Amino acid sequence: MFRSVQIKIILIIMILAILMLLGYGIFSIQIMNEASIPEEFIEKNILIMIIISISFIMISAIIIWFTSKIITKPIYKLIKSAEKIAEGEDKAPSMQFENSKRNTEIDELINVFEGMTAGLKENLNEVTRQKKQIETILQHMTDGIIAFNLEGKIIHINPASMKLLEITGDKKTFNEIFQKIDTEINLEKIIYLENWTTSEKRININDKYLKLFFASYKDEVDRPAGVIVLIQDITEHVKLDNMRKEFIADVSHELKTPLTSILGYAETLANSEYDTEMQEKFLKVISSEAVRMTKLVNDLLTLSKYDNETTKWEKVEFNLGELVKSCQENLQIEIDRKKQKVECFVTANVPKIYADKDGIERVILNILSNSIKYTEEGGTIKIYVGFVYNDAYIKIIDNGIGIPEKDLERIFERFYRVDKARTRKMGGTGLGLSIAKEILDKNNGRIDIKSKVGKGTEVVITIPTTLKTET
Repeated sequence: MFRSVQIKIILIIMILAILMLLGYGIFSIQIMNEASIPEEFIEKNILIMIIISISFIMISAIIIWFTSKIITKPIYKLIKSAEKIAEGEDKAPSMQFENSKRNTEIDELINVFEGMTAGLKENLNEVTRQKKQIETILQHMTDGIIAFNLEGKIIHINPASMKLLEITGDKKTFNEIFQKIDTEINLEKIIYLENWTTSEKRININDKYLKLFFASYKDEVDRPAGVIVLIQDITEHVKLDNMRKEFIADVSHELKTPLTSILGYAETLANSEYDTEMQEKFLKVISSEAVRMTKLVNDLLTLSKYDNETTKWEKVEFNLGELVKSCQENLQIEIDRKKQKVECFVTANVPKIYADKDGIERVILNILSNSIKYTEEGGTIKIYVGFVYNDAYIKIIDNGIGIPEKDLERIFERFYRVDKARTRKMGGTGLGLSIAKEILDKNNGRIDIKSKVGKGTEVVITIPTTLKTET
C-alpha cells in the first residue's frame, strides 16, 4: 500500500514537471520565432530545460525516498507486524523469530510512550502539589497578599488582605481598592518605573496602621505581567513606638521638673542672703525634690529590671492577713494625720500564699497609700482579706475622689496620671500602679479596679494560694 502511494506521488510529480517544462518550452519557442532568434540558441535552450526537468525529478525522488526511509517504512513495518500477529501467522518457525523481533520493537515503542506518560503525570502531580502548598500558605498567612494583572484586575487575594483592607465583593480592581485610600498609588508607575520611590507605603484605615509593599512581577520572556501587593498590620508596632516616645517625654519632664526646682533654689541661696528660716524653707524644697527624683529613678530602675527579667523573685510561703495588717501599721501615721477610719477584716482562715513577699508587700503599700492620699480627711477605708477557689484576695474600698471611667483603661500605663498636678503635688511618680501590675504578673496574680468619681474606688488583688500551687 505504501509503495503504491510512493509510486503515484513520483509519477504525479514527474508529469507535472514535464507539462510545466513543455508549456514553458512551447511558449519560449514561439517568442523566439517571432523575434528571429537563431536555431542553435533554441536547441541549447531546449537542452537546458530537459536537464532541469531530469534534475527536478531526481531531487523529488530522493526526497520521497528519504521520507519513506525515516517515516513511512517504520510505520509500515509496525502495521504489517500487527496484522500478522492478529492473523496468527507466527506458527511457522521461520516467522516466530521475525514476529518476536517485531514484537520487541512494538514493546520498545510502547515502553517509550509509557515512560513519557509517566513522566508527564509525575510532573503534573508535582506542579499540582506545589500549587496547593502555596495556596495553603497564602490562605493562612496573617499578612495580606494580592496579585493583579496588567489591567489591574485581581487574580489572587487571600482572606487576610480582605480583612485588613476591608475589601468587599464590589471592589475587584487595583484602583477601586487603593486610589480611595491614597491617590498617589498608581499601577502604571509601579509596573513601568523600577525605581519608583513610593513602592512602600504606610496607610491608616480606621484604627489600623498598615504597611504596603508593591512589586511588579514578569512573565517567561521578562516582560511586565502585573503587580503583587504585600500588606502588613503594624498597628502594635506603631502603638509601642508611640508609647516609647511618650515614655521618653514623660521621663524627661519628670526629671526636669525637680532638677529645675533644685537648681533654682540652690542658685537663690548661693547668690542671696536670707535669714535662717528662709534658708531652711529653701533647703526643705530642695530636699523634697531630691527625694522625689530619687524615688522616680528607683522606680524606673525597678521597671527596667522587670522588663529585662533580671530580678530574682524569692518566693516563699507567708500569711497574707498578717502582711496586710503590717502594711496598715506602717502607714498609721499618715492615716492618723488625715483622721481617716481604716478597718481590716480577715473574712476566713486564708491559706498561705506562695509568692515574693517583698514584692506583694510593695503592691499592698502602693494601693493602700493611694487610697489614703485620694480620700479626704475623715474618710473611710475598708480592707478585706479572704480566699475563693484557692485564690487569696485583698479588697481595698475607699470613699475617696474616685477615677473617671475613661481613665480606668489606662491607669496601669507608665506615667499615666488622672490628675497630673495633684499627683505631682502629693509626691507620686505615676509608676506605682505599673510596678504593682508587673509584680502581680510575675507572681501569677491579678489586679482589678472599679471606681466612680466622687464615690470612691475598689481595688481587688488576687494571688494564688499554696493549695492551688500544689494542685
